[in-house]
Formats: sequence, structure tokens, C-alpha cells
Amino acid sequence: MKTLKIFIFACLAVIFLSVPLNAEVTDRIVAIVNDEVITLFELNSALEPHLKKIEESLKGENREKIIAETRLAMLNKLIDDILVKQEAKRLGIVIKEKDIMEAIGDMLSRRNIKMEDFMRILAKEGASLEAYKKDVKEHLMKVRLVGINIKSKVSVTDEEIGDYYCKHREDYEGAEAVRIKQILIVVPEGCNIKNKRKYKADAEMIHKKLKAGESFELLASKYSQGPAAKIGGDLGFVEKGMMFPVVDVVAFSLKNGEISDVTESHIGFHIIKVTDRRGAGIKSLESVREEIKDRIGKVKIEKKFYEWLDELRKKSYVETRL
Repeated sequence: MKTLKIFIFACLAVIFLSVPLNAEVTDRIVAIVNDEVITLFELNSALEPHLKKIEESLKGENREKIIAETRLAMLNKLIDDILVKQEAKRLGIVIKEKDIMEAIGDMLSRRNIKMEDFMRILAKEGASLEAYKKDVKEHLMKVRLVGINIKSKVSVTDEEIGDYYCKHREDYEGAEAVRIKQILIVVPEGCNIKNKRKYKADAEMIHKKLKAGESFELLASKYSQGPAAKIGGDLGFVEKGMMFPVVDVVAFSLKNGEISDVTESHIGFHIIKVTDRRGAGIKSLESVREEIKDRIGKVKIEKKFYEWLDELRKKSYVETRL
């Protein structure tokens, strides 16, 4: 390791001696991690999005202190990333482009986001797809290292599961909820009685079409002025007491698959269809056992990972120069 350090310093000496004496040095080494270096340019590039947020949200004396703390935290993250990458290489772990894009695709699918919309979100946050892919790659490396070095050493006992359930009982109170689809005809504020009757007639016309067997989803997409109209009016699960009182009473009186009559609220006329429901009451320990086990396991694995990373850092040559 000493020979390697001398070699790195010799290379740096050659680089800096080749720069004219009157030239301004705009980059330098801020950390050495075994046989790799982190430059000031790399640190500043990683820090830039965070600095923008700090500058936008903070002013005064505390700002410089927070920037300094953030800079140090980012440098430590970059060091950890290199240590993880080096260990992954030593173990023969390879993350391919296909693995990264599959992970991104799964994330977008779960969140129902299109790639072009995701690109716009990244741009708004001052990030890029390449930077995001780098983060995903590092995450996948971490997951695989956890699988090799840590996961098999972590266990969750029945006692821990039971204790967690008792302490977080309120998290498992299953509030009564129905999954509904809605067609809403909005009545403009201040509408006179004659025009209001026309809006009601429109709602009743749609209701007749539903009774005749036409698709609720297609009619919602065509006529509804409410939220989620473009996706068939599906509002997802709504807990009791979260809707307008008159609509709430109607929705919770319906059976699965049943469609309400035209119901009037202070904003307009509603037609409700219930597609699913969840009952009230405390979920049993058995029904949430795996969920709790997974939650406790993730906390333990995260703790073990950082303990393992600390040990890896102690065994490695790490020098910081901020």
C-alpha cells in the first residue's frame, strides 16, 4: 500500500509540475481511496444540485455552515461509493446496462410514470438520466453485496415481530374504505334552477346508459368532470368520512359492483360505482406477520451494511484533503 501511495504522489507531481507557475489551479485531489482518487471537480459536480436547494431555501450565517457539512457528507458518500465499487469488483459483481434499465423500468411502472415525464422531472430537479443511472447502479451493487455479505446473517424472531405489532398497533387498524369509480357533472356556482335541471338531465341520461349496460369507464372518460376522469373515474380506495357527506352515505351503502342513482351534492351530480371494499377493525398479527418481518429485516440489514462499510473503510487506505 505504501508503494502504491508513493506511485500516486509521483504521478500527481508530474501533472502539477507540468502546469505553468502563473496558471490558476482549478482542480485538485480531495480524497484518495486505495488506488483511486476523488477530485474537487467530481465533488463539486455531485454537490451542485444540493447547493442549489440550499441557496434557494437558506439565507444568513447558518447557510455556510450547512454547505460545509453537506460538502463533507457528500465527500464521505463518494468515498463509500468507491469502496462499494471496489469490493463489488473484487467479488466479480457486474451490473450491466440492461440491469439498470430494468430497475428504472420497474420503478416507472410501479409509479405509473412514462419515461418522457420522468425525464422532465429530472430536468426540473437539475439532474440527468445518466446521473440517475449511476445512482441506480450503485444501489444495485449495494443490494448484491448485501445478499453476499449480510442478508444470511440477519434473522427476525417471533418475539421481535410480536413486540413490533404491539408497539405499532395503530398502524394496523384497517379503516373502513371502499374503492369507487365516479362520474361527476359539475354545476357552476350561482347556476339558476333552469340550468341546474339541464345538468341533472345530463347526469340522468348517463345513468340510463349505464343501466343499459354501457361501460362505466368509457362514459366517465367521455362525460365526467371529476378527478381521474381520463382513467375511467377510478378514485381508488376512499376511507369513510373523506367524501362529501351525502356521497359518503351513498358509497358505503352500495355492494361491490353496484351503481348508485344520481346523487346531488353542493358541487354537482355524482354517479358512484363501488368496485371493492376493505373492512374496519384491527388487522390480525398473522395477516401482517410477513409485512412486519420484512420491515424489521430491512432496518437490521441497513444497520449491518453500514457496520460492514465501516469495517471495510478501516481495512482500506482512505485519505481526505478538504
